[in-house]
Amino acid sequence: MDSAVRIAVVGAGVIGRTHVETLGRMAPRGEVRLSAIVDPMPAGRALAAGLGVPAFDDAEALVEAGAADAAIVATPNETHLPLTAALIGAGLPVLLEKPVAESLQAARALVALQARLGVPVLVGHHRRSNPIVARAREAIAAGEIGDLVMASVTTSLAKPAAYFDMAWRRSPGAGGPLLINLIHEIDMLRHFFGEIVSVQAIVSNAQRGFAVEDGAAVALRFAGGGLGTVAISDAAAGPWAWDLTAGENPGRFPAHPVSAHHYAGSRGGLSLPDLTLWRHDGPTDGPPDWTRPMRSERLTAAATDAYEAQIAHFADLVTGRADHPRVSLADGTANLAVIEAIRTAGATGRVAEVDLSGLTAADACVAAHG
Repeated sequence: MDSAVRIAVVGAGVIGRTHVETLGRMAPRGEVRLSAIVDPMPAGRALAAGLGVPAFDDAEALVEAGAADAAIVATPNETHLPLTAALIGAGLPVLLEKPVAESLQAARALVALQARLGVPVLVGHHRRSNPIVARAREAIAAGEIGDLVMASVTTSLAKPAAYFDMAWRRSPGAGGPLLINLIHEIDMLRHFFGEIVSVQAIVSNAQRGFAVEDGAAVALRFAGGGLGTVAISDAAAGPWAWDLTAGENPGRFPAHPVSAHHYAGSRGGLSLPDLTLWRHDGPTDGPPDWTRPMRSERLTAAATDAYEAQIAHFADLVTGRADHPRVSLADGTANLAVIEAIRTAGATGRVAEVDLSGLTAADACVAAHG
């Protein structure tokens, strides 16, 4: 008897195909398998035919056919709420790609619906399943760098002109590096250091002139008192980005031997994804002193495919082996709230508070520390 969790992929774009390929690599282990593709476009049907799985035009047809135990939703942002609602309404757990929705209002509606139905939803911030991130969080939680004083993150991504042939990548509410890329960095920072309470930002579209931004400089204030800066652009040539250093997707991106995240604390520093911990020579319990040399130590983490680990965790949620998603809808909504605050700060030139209303106290705790 086939005991593998049958997972349908909804949306056959770039990230949908990444999940399809990941399920293909995992299928021989017998735990999960691709059971269907849901996409109304000819390319989606062609992909399904080539893989020997059924194709459906919409989620309702998938549910009616009983062709899946769970689904991955990798479609445009504005479809996330209706698609996820249809799937969890039919009892199918969902791995929902980020961002959770096109707006905070839609995201909060999804949080409320999922809480009422109780069907698992995992948000696709796959970096949480990366052993590098797990090891870094362990070191931070153990006090290896002390309290966060400052974080500095760089994301320089030179996306070619052909990338923007898809209209949604140039459209507000769907495209731009804030929603597509920065939201991953925000998720990591919140995962490590807790909630972000306010932001300031300068946003620009000077390089391409699209309706969406192509760059931003962002300042963050954390509830714990730490400060952070993020410089991001999808028009900037340089290797200083998680995507171009972590080696998470070798089929798409090269991995350069540089760091992109730098965290400086009251006791030491940590850079990622190289997992280099920096501390001053001398007594480990002594105060830092800029006149003393610092020594570095490379922390170790297992070499594990983050996308495969994410789907394995999703399968655990589907089968009941795990009772809480690694990244909940509350988490994803909190990330989106930070992005919305950055948009507001960029448009007004003023400090913007992060609006976490609509999340319960328990949700907010999970969002900050889950």
